Amino acid sequence: MNKIENALYELGRMDALASGDSPVHRLHPLAKLPVTAAFILVTVSFHKYDLTGMAAMMLFPVIAFQLSGIPVRTCFYKLRIVLPLVMAVGILNPFFDRTVVLRAGRVVLTGGVLSMLTLMLKGVLCLMASFLLVSTTSIDALCAALRKLRVPSMLVTLLLLTFRYVGLMMEEVAVMTDAYRLRAPGQKGIHYRAWGSFLGQLLLRSMDRSQELYSGM
Repeated sequence: MNKIENALYELGRMDALASGDSPVHRLHPLAKLPVTAAFILVTVSFHKYDLTGMAAMMLFPVIAFQLSGIPVRTCFYKLRIVLPLVMAVGILNPFFDRTVVLRAGRVVLTGGVLSMLTLMLKGVLCLMASFLLVSTTSIDALCAALRKLRVPSMLVTLLLLTFRYVGLMMEEVAVMTDAYRLRAPGQKGIHYRAWGSFLGQLLLRSMDRSQELYSGM
């Protein structure tokens, strides 16, 4: 299974998670969407040194994951690429903020280390809340809730079409990549000279597939 096929599998797994049956899944999207947005706003509003308050905020996602039946490790696995980027946001804080906020014998805790841990925890909690929303709510229900919240229909339509056609384009990329590998055995990746024609063919094939879907609808 190549990377594209693996990405398609992961996309299908997200749809399978959203179609589950649990107390969290059965909640109306109009309830889950504002709660998730409020949780993220409250989380990012904490002071950079308030690590204790951030620890208390962990209760919501942990309890929600338990009620939804989705293991927390699934969330971390799905977000394994994004998490390191989020956690690297405050990695330079210990070098700039050397204010001592706690001293216990020879152990010294500086403001930079404390703010770094707080920022990392903020990012992780926000990602967990966002993942919980999309893994317990289908894209159709989510877009319907956005429209009821008076989000412009153009933005909602763009979101829905992007989600739908990303899968279609990935399928076409997988087929074209396999065909290219059969014609160029032993070559790693696609040669840069073929990038232009590859993208052009991808655009044409995607337009044909989207037209077929549109005609079917």
